[in-house]
This record gives sequence, C-alpha cells and structure tokens, in this order.
Amino acid sequence: MGKQTMRFMSDNTATACPQMLAALAAANHGFEMAYGDDPWTQRLDQALGAFFGAPVRAFAVATGTAANALALATLSPPYGAIFAHHEAHIACDECGAPAFYSGGAQLMLLPGEHAKLTSSTLAAALDAHPVSVHTVQPAAVSISQATELGAAYRPDELSRLTQVAHAHGLKVHMDGARFANAVTFLGCHPGDVTWRAGIDVLSFGATKNGALAAEAVVFFDASLVADFELRRKRAGHLISKSRFVAAQLLAYLEDDLWRRNAAHANRCAQRIGLAAGSRLIAPVEANEVFVQLGADGKRALRAAGFEFYDWGAESAGTARLVAAWDQDEAHVEALCAALNAL
Repeated sequence: MGKQTMRFMSDNTATACPQMLAALAAANHGFEMAYGDDPWTQRLDQALGAFFGAPVRAFAVATGTAANALALATLSPPYGAIFAHHEAHIACDECGAPAFYSGGAQLMLLPGEHAKLTSSTLAAALDAHPVSVHTVQPAAVSISQATELGAAYRPDELSRLTQVAHAHGLKVHMDGARFANAVTFLGCHPGDVTWRAGIDVLSFGATKNGALAAEAVVFFDASLVADFELRRKRAGHLISKSRFVAAQLLAYLEDDLWRRNAAHANRCAQRIGLAAGSRLIAPVEANEVFVQLGADGKRALRAAGFEFYDWGAESAGTARLVAAWDQDEAHVEALCAALNAL
C-alpha cells in the first residue's frame, strides 16, 4: 500500500456532514414552489433571527464569494470605496468579484496585525481620504470573522471599529466564512459579534463547516436590503430549487450543529498549535494554524504524507494548516508528532 495522505489543506476539502445530507434527503420529496417560495426558504428569516436574537432578512446563496460580493454591491455604489484588510478574502481570493458585482467599487486596503483592522487604522485612513467629485466615495468596511490569519475579533474591537465607520457614514459588512469557528472560540452569543457590535450585513458561511453548498446573506437592518433580490437574480444566484440550500441552513442551526462541528475543528487546531510552539506566526483562535516551517520543514512534512498550502511565497517557508469539522484525530496526532520532531 502507498503512503497515507493526511490532508490539512482547507476545510473546503471536507465532506458534507450527515445531518446536512439527511436534511437534503428530507427535502427531496414531492413538488415545491421554486425561487424561494418553498417552506424551507420561507423559514430562514425566523430561524436566523432566533439564532442572532434580532429580526433579520436572510437570503440563501450557494457560495461565499457570491455572498460577499452581492452584500458589498448592495452597500456600495459603483463609485464607492470599500475599506478592508490587505489580506482580506475579497482582496486576494475572489477574482475582483466585489468590483464586478458593484459595477466598479474600489477596494481600499489597510494593514493590521493578524489580518485585523483596528478602529484607529480605519479612522486614520478615512481622515486621510479626500472626498470630492474626483474621488471614490467611502461607502463600506468589510472585515472577516475569523480573519484570514485565523484571529477572532472581540465584541469590543468590533464596536470601536463600527463606531468609526458609522460616524463617517459607512456601513459594515462581515465575511463570516468561518463565523462558527470564531464564535465557538469566543464563547459568546452570535449577536454579540454582529448586530450588537454594529455589524450591518453578514455573509453567514456554512460550507466550510459541514454544508454541501450553503451560505446566507443576513441583513440586520431591513432598510439596507433595497435591491438585493434583484442584484442576486441578475448575478445568476437566485437558486431555483432553493429548498435544498435552505434545508441545510436550517439543519445547521438545529441542536447547535454549527457549534459542534466548529468545536471539533477548533480543538484539532489548538492541538496542532501547541505542537507547533514557537513556529506559530499567529494566534490559533479558530481552525487555522499558521507556522513557519522553512523549506526543509515543509519538505519533511510533505514527504511524511501531510498536505497543506504554502502561505505567501513558497520561498518564505510559511504554511497554513487547516482542521476541518470531520478531521481525523489520528491524523492530528500524527501531525503533532511530526511537528515535534522537526
């Protein structure tokens, strides 16, 4: 037999969890109304409202890129400016989707430790940005929870950031591709790091945490929804059989499935982080571990059967190790042993 492959590349490589598949099977009977008029999709506002502890308008989409880009296009005009961290997924991994869907909005990229924006950095950028007929108009801020370096924003950090944004007339979008992992790490209520902290719109991700292809755009202020539904249709993301996306999201929320899946991934990541020790380049606060391995260290792990992505240039020697909701604990133990042996 060949060497066993132990995959820590991405939570996107994971399976769909049994509860999600069961929800799909349960929804797969008989005829139902299309384009969101089915009973499952009609329950999303109520179910997500109960989850967050506030009235919401929620819209199902199939991908995180669609959720982010359509949310931001709703918040920003074509001549708008969207402030984000330079490591943000919308800046590095979405092929210009926010600009495409908004008709031209420009990303204004800012620095910050562990891929976090701070209120002071945002305030300085806004103060330094001239606003006239010649410039893009500040429209929105986009942040990631957890960030692209696996850090979780605390409620007070978010409140300070949103206060600055709102004082300047900007709306705040949160990319929640790993929202469940961040909330599980923080041990807080989902509302504490969204509407209570001033977040206006959330891309609520489930795909990385066990879903097949299920995300939602959640508006905490119904007045912001405006033309979202038309934008979604025009963009080709109004799913005809949307019951199969909504059924997954409803199952995800039921009996804290989201938290159980995220907790397993987070625990695995914590174990890997402890084994990495001084090689860590960022705190482990979700399900991602960023380590400085060097070229020799990366070669040694790959030769032992571990798969992972380089982070940044290959020559930098940095790796990203991601634990998934269904991560094999034996593989985690083997990885920890390999890291200790480097």
